[in-house]
Amino acid sequence: MAGPLAGIRIIELAGIGPAPFCGMMLADHGAEVIRVERIGGRIQATDPLLRSRRSIAVDMKSPEGVALIRDLAKDADGLIEGFRPGVTERLGLGPDILLGDNPKLVYGRMTGWGQTGPYAQAAGHDINYIALSGALHGIGRKGEKPVPPVNYLGDFGGGGMMLAFGMVSALLAVKNGADGQVIDCAMTDGSALLTAMTWGFRAAGMWKDEAGTNLLDGAAHFYDTYECADGRFISIGSIEPQFYAQLREALGLTDDPDFDAQMDAGRWPALKDKLAAIFASKPRDHWCEKMEHTNICFAPVLSMAEAPEHPHNAVRGTFIEVAGVTQPAPAPRYGGTPTDAPTPPPKAGVHSDDLLGRCGYDEEKIADLRKAGVIA
Repeated sequence: MAGPLAGIRIIELAGIGPAPFCGMMLADHGAEVIRVERIGGRIQATDPLLRSRRSIAVDMKSPEGVALIRDLAKDADGLIEGFRPGVTERLGLGPDILLGDNPKLVYGRMTGWGQTGPYAQAAGHDINYIALSGALHGIGRKGEKPVPPVNYLGDFGGGGMMLAFGMVSALLAVKNGADGQVIDCAMTDGSALLTAMTWGFRAAGMWKDEAGTNLLDGAAHFYDTYECADGRFISIGSIEPQFYAQLREALGLTDDPDFDAQMDAGRWPALKDKLAAIFASKPRDHWCEKMEHTNICFAPVLSMAEAPEHPHNAVRGTFIEVAGVTQPAPAPRYGGTPTDAPTPPPKAGVHSDDLLGRCGYDEEKIADLRKAGVIA
């Protein structure tokens, strides 16, 4: 694999959601990521989270399987796992053991609640983690219940991406002479971190702790989405005065005194009604023709089917096809160490022989392990 992480080897203990997203990011940027599947495990061939991996299938509950994974980790730079606290310790693959084998190993742990705290052993999902962090409370319309933002903030923004950042940071520390270490990445912590700017606004008296009443949460008439005549939607983000002036000009509102006091929150609901009526009078394509490529701060709200076809995304290659499956391209882009195109998810265990051969296992031993059901 090419990219800034070329030469880095990561062991990924198979799981779902945020830990595989971390593995995908590391693989996207050049790391060799070896996914350890359970015997009988299946890799979904259309799942972008599992792209660009190598795969070995192991019985992780057998002593021989545990020894095999320890051998893999001895020659690795990092390991990521997404089990509840204590699970890898019970398997015999906890950080104390693996860092004892390999003191330079970076051991990344991905959980919802973290390794410690009253909730640590409880089950949960993205919606619960962002609820506890305070992130969910501010997402929704005034007077209505909070709206789950799919599972973007906890699983992926505050979880998998945060762990990828932590892994690269710790790997850099190792390169600079530090020992390996354990990373405790909790989706609750990470989603809280994503709200840092809002905490700053709140401290400055610029944010109400109520959804749908603030500058950036859909309360302002100049920062919201609007339905068009064809039932499709557009987005407006004309915050700065010069951009707001361009919005007014495009809509023929320059001489309407109602729109003069842009930041008077008390007038926002009435002004929003006026804008809603205007935007509902024409189809989305009309507003795109009028407002795209301007400083109004405008974009159409595209569906997943539409986004890959938009000219801007097409020119940049924001979306790609991997084995016929449309998916987001690796991001960000590198000028000096460009990355390879992603490869499709492998079949579970397809690289077992090669990976074990690199650990010094000969063909006879590999055959014996397969016969005993330790590997597939």
